[in-house]
Amino acid sequence: MGYRILEPADIPAYLNERGHWPDPADIQVREVSDGNMNRVFLARSADGTRSLAVKQALPWVRVAGPSWPMSPERADAEARAYEQVAKVAPDKIPAIHGYDPENYALVMEDMSDLEVLRTLLNDGASYGPHTSARIGEFVAQLTFATSDFGMQSADRKALLAASVSPELCKITEDVVLSEPYIEHEHNHWHEDLDDLAREFRADTSLRTEVADLRHTFMTSAQALLHGDLHTGSVMVGEREGAPVVRVFDPEFSFVGPIGYDLGLYWANVLVSEERARALGTLSDHGDQLALSWAAFEAEFRRLWPTRVDTFFDDAYLDRFLRRIWTESVGYAGTEIIRRIIGFAHLTDLTTLPNPAPASRRALLIGRQLILRREELTNPHDVEALVL
Repeated sequence: MGYRILEPADIPAYLNERGHWPDPADIQVREVSDGNMNRVFLARSADGTRSLAVKQALPWVRVAGPSWPMSPERADAEARAYEQVAKVAPDKIPAIHGYDPENYALVMEDMSDLEVLRTLLNDGASYGPHTSARIGEFVAQLTFATSDFGMQSADRKALLAASVSPELCKITEDVVLSEPYIEHEHNHWHEDLDDLAREFRADTSLRTEVADLRHTFMTSAQALLHGDLHTGSVMVGEREGAPVVRVFDPEFSFVGPIGYDLGLYWANVLVSEERARALGTLSDHGDQLALSWAAFEAEFRRLWPTRVDTFFDDAYLDRFLRRIWTESVGYAGTEIIRRIIGFAHLTDLTTLPNPAPASRRALLIGRQLILRREELTNPHDVEALVL
């Protein structure tokens, strides 16, 4: 039939035709699209005992419409990422029931019993002891398994070829690692930040360091990444008395520098901390960078003896982890900056009664993370900078 944009009325027949639901008359559908890029539908049985989610990539950015065309093939990247994660960390992603490459649609577990982490944090909740640690484990498990350490050479070359995503990587190269430091129509900010926006554009040292991080992003094919790992792409909750953490939306997935995924998450952690500080609701915010890094490092070291190329010794592992740490700190800084004076701002700050003071603090932290990433050698150094 060819690619068609699904509407809520299409979902019952669609699920039935693809073998996911025996009786289309038993399906109730509602659209729950919330992100920038795609449409998402929830399908439930009339008695509420069965449910599925359907996510479809549109041929444009959903929030912009046809004026910003975007290939729906990004859904292929998402499906590939889920396939890889399911091999090593199936407990940290939604269960995938099928992928339809013709319509760029995923059928997956309904996670409506869970909450988006950003929403909870914005409402004043704490992270709890498990969330950030599981994010660190997730990054370690995915990246080790898809690196030269964890994957046979021929398989990795095939993964590299299949995971090339020039359109989505170009968005990151531009929106995160270029546009905030030049005059560009995508950029906008709170009027009280005019001075810092000008200052950052004129800061040649800052631009040089961002250029270095941008080049690393463009050339360092270390492992398969989520590519857009932030507090809005994590769902948390409890099932049968046990904590649940699910990472979703890996449509920006590509093979790149491991520190990029960690850096994106850390940027969101640090911005959330500034929101809590502004509202006087700080709880366990200051622990999260340390928890995620400790879990990442521990899991990567645990997996290290299983590497397929035994030439790399433990001394090299120490060096490699230091490099990942340093790049993660730098990428955290770039993500903070783009979320405040670039494109796609964070509700953590925009929903504050007065966003300017917290935004200003976060911007200054972001700049220091980039400029001083070689000096900031551990999570305590970063937290001291924040305080």
